[in-house]
Amino acid sequence: MTLVTRLSLFFLVTLAVVLAGFSAALYSLAYSHLHRQMEDRLESTLNLLASDAEEDQDGLEWEPHERLIAVGAERDDKIQWVVTDGQGNRVDASKDVDAGQPASGWDAEPWQLMRRRLQAKSKAENGERRDEERKKRFPILDIVVAAPRMPVQKALQTLAIVLSAISLVLWSSVALLGRWLCRRALTPLTRMAVAARTIHADDLGQRLPNAGTGDELEDLGRAFNDLLTRLHESFERQQRFTGDASHQLRTPLTAILGQIEVLFRRDRPVEEYDRVLKLVQKQAAHLRLIVEMLLFLARADAETKLTQLETIDLSAWLADHLQTWAAHVRTADLKWDAASVGPYWVKAQPPLLGQLVDNLLDNATKYSEAGTAVVIVIGEESGLVTLAVEDEGCGIAPDDLPHVFEAFYRSPHSHRLGIGGVGLGLAVAKRVAGALGGRLTAESQLGKGSRFTLQLPRVGVGAADAGLETRTWTTPII
Repeated sequence: MTLVTRLSLFFLVTLAVVLAGFSAALYSLAYSHLHRQMEDRLESTLNLLASDAEEDQDGLEWEPHERLIAVGAERDDKIQWVVTDGQGNRVDASKDVDAGQPASGWDAEPWQLMRRRLQAKSKAENGERRDEERKKRFPILDIVVAAPRMPVQKALQTLAIVLSAISLVLWSSVALLGRWLCRRALTPLTRMAVAARTIHADDLGQRLPNAGTGDELEDLGRAFNDLLTRLHESFERQQRFTGDASHQLRTPLTAILGQIEVLFRRDRPVEEYDRVLKLVQKQAAHLRLIVEMLLFLARADAETKLTQLETIDLSAWLADHLQTWAAHVRTADLKWDAASVGPYWVKAQPPLLGQLVDNLLDNATKYSEAGTAVVIVIGEESGLVTLAVEDEGCGIAPDDLPHVFEAFYRSPHSHRLGIGGVGLGLAVAKRVAGALGGRLTAESQLGKGSRFTLQLPRVGVGAADAGLETRTWTTPII
């Protein structure tokens, strides 16, 4: 069942319920009004007839010749009446009542009856008084008025037919109009579905047509197009990553194979074999480093999220870690800001944190002149422990700064300077920072230097002293 059909059925059923309820309510009101109107007419007629009976000391007097009773005389007034005494004998009746018709002849349908009994307070002496004026006295008078129900029933029947016809015409019109409106309203959705079926993996540049309706459908199309744009960018990054990875892996492999092929062309002295083997070892180590970084970057975010973290004093740990840089040619340029005295408790995995710091220091020493300072600053800001690495190197252009954490990205400026590298160090550092629950940011000015800042959540002293595995390094600062 299509969405148009479901929406149409929903609104049509709702409309049918509303129309049925409205018609039933209107019919009930008309039924009540017409019957109440008929009862009011009967009540008025009873009051009028009762006023023609007067009571004196001898009983009730009925004077049909002295009072003109016009009830039932007119053609459009269908009310009939009969007056009887206590024994059921007819005393008087309306003109359209047959003389032989008993008072009980209206008991069956289709008549609406109303009765009233008049009883004298004092009884007359045995029936009627004999006088020549033909006046009579009755101890009891029963007045019965009747109105036919047929006019009311016909009016209600006509009303029912009219309401049914109007409801049917209205429901049919709304059914046709509603289905047309639903189809028209959902036409943009149909076009988007058709366009979505034509999008293939080899052409992710296609987009869904703009609905142009200014409502939720247009917002849906815009959101879906934004999703396609992100997927397209991700797919392009993946393709670029694959190509760059293949290139970076091919370079050391080519060097290794080339050296081995040259070595096997003829017999060589032992020193030459030793030199080539050391070169192969160096290239193999470089190749392993690239593979490890590629494997780390290829993991999903959920897989790189670390749970078994140690609570460490970052300042003491850094002092110990910098001992591994003692043999580096730029060791004398590494400076630690005096304000970085701890303790600064954080949760981390020391090997991964060491890889992150090494990548930042390697990047700083690579893009700065020998003899310029590379400053390491540890501090605290808004409940976060910060570790910043600052250099006075060539800096990064504003257009290149948003891309420095992308895998294999190297700025055109670094290519012009002839600085070697793979372009994975900062990407790995960014990924490690996320795995540790932190954030890595970059600031730079072209020609003045760069600053890379790692932010990690600070652990309170109470948490550091709790049952967590805690390590403190006390080795002097380089």
